[in-house]
Amino acid sequence: MEHLIDANFVYLLIGLALLIAVVLPAALRTVALSPPVVLLALGALMGLLPLPDAAQLKPIEDRAVLEHLTELTVIISLMGVGLALDRPLNIRSWASWQRWGATWRLLAIGMPLAIATTAWLGWWVLGLAPASAILLGAALAPTDPVLASDVQVEGPTTEADEEEIDERDEVRFALTSEAGLNDGMAFPFVHLAILVAGATTFADWGPTWFGWDLVGMVVVGVLIGMLTGWALAKAAFRSRRPSIRTAETGEPLLALAAVLVSYGLAQVAHGYGFLAVFACAMTLRSMERSADYHALMHQVVERLERLLTLIVLLVLGVAMTNGLLGSLSWKGAALGIGLVLVVRPVTAWLALRVGAGARTKEGQKGLGRRERLATAFFGIRGIGSIYYLAYATGVEEFGDVETLWSTVGFVIAVSVVLHGVTATPVMRWLDDRRATVEN
Repeated sequence: MEHLIDANFVYLLIGLALLIAVVLPAALRTVALSPPVVLLALGALMGLLPLPDAAQLKPIEDRAVLEHLTELTVIISLMGVGLALDRPLNIRSWASWQRWGATWRLLAIGMPLAIATTAWLGWWVLGLAPASAILLGAALAPTDPVLASDVQVEGPTTEADEEEIDERDEVRFALTSEAGLNDGMAFPFVHLAILVAGATTFADWGPTWFGWDLVGMVVVGVLIGMLTGWALAKAAFRSRRPSIRTAETGEPLLALAAVLVSYGLAQVAHGYGFLAVFACAMTLRSMERSADYHALMHQVVERLERLLTLIVLLVLGVAMTNGLLGSLSWKGAALGIGLVLVVRPVTAWLALRVGAGARTKEGQKGLGRRERLATAFFGIRGIGSIYYLAYATGVEEFGDVETLWSTVGFVIAVSVVLHGVTATPVMRWLDDRRATVEN
């Protein structure tokens, strides 16, 4: 039987999230707590109230609603990340690629190791079928620094000479850029789980996955994002028609248009829309990098992202005290804690150790030992994990769906609380040490 949601409760939920989004950041400014921690706890308390069934969003029954809500949240956050990053990426410059070295190592080494380890633990500890185990690893692969604002870059720098604009904080840059790319790079592994669930032999899924899902869709998504961003940037900054030069009129809604156009085009072309949005944002940011227009666009995206994130966290909190964790066994809880405290830190640390002492062509060194440890620790799980699980279970039938939802929900809760409490003091300590060294 289809579960119907009360529209009036939806309006109330959005209103509460908007009110909290306005008040909470300032109220928590002097406290070592991030707003997501408070929102998750508030949602859990709301779930203990005698709410009518129509006022509850249930992940399994309302999978489609949750999929599209988290999908919108992720693509909005990816545009915000791309606009916020000050460090350019020139695809024709090897030195520029080197400056992103930590990001590439986290994506190419750390993420596959984490997916493989989590999938193996899901199969060995929880007894999941291979397809379900792969899905668990893939869903828990993306990191989500938007859930802990203290570990992400603050926003685009515009009041400086264009050649001087760059990231000074390597930890925040590594975490933010990793999150911007791994939300899309986890998709091939989600597709792998879907293909394995519906296939019987390697020949049924192997060539398709290696040739198209792993390579083709990545290339299509990135190219469409770059072309869309280039076209919109040219129009906004250099169009011959004054009415189209939105950078001069100061219309920030171009950022939202860029999100939907790049994502929609990539999805229609069967590429990865998440990668397209991030590539579009980076390309937009690359033109007239010192223009205040980038800051205007980022402000609009950041506020919408905050609202959507708070709504999702309220829903997750309500679900947690209304049966979401009902299928969580002690083995699932141990696996979740192990993922947050061991699997992510160890795999990310190993990835960052590769080439740790290398310097760029300009002589700039990357992450130090303490910074590598902090970067490895803050592998925050969040909105992307919910989306991938909702998406995959809507495409293919998976066994142990309740176990998957309980485990993923538990991991997100542990991550939000642990990282939300530790983010402020750890980042403050790193900032103080860097200031001492510089002085």
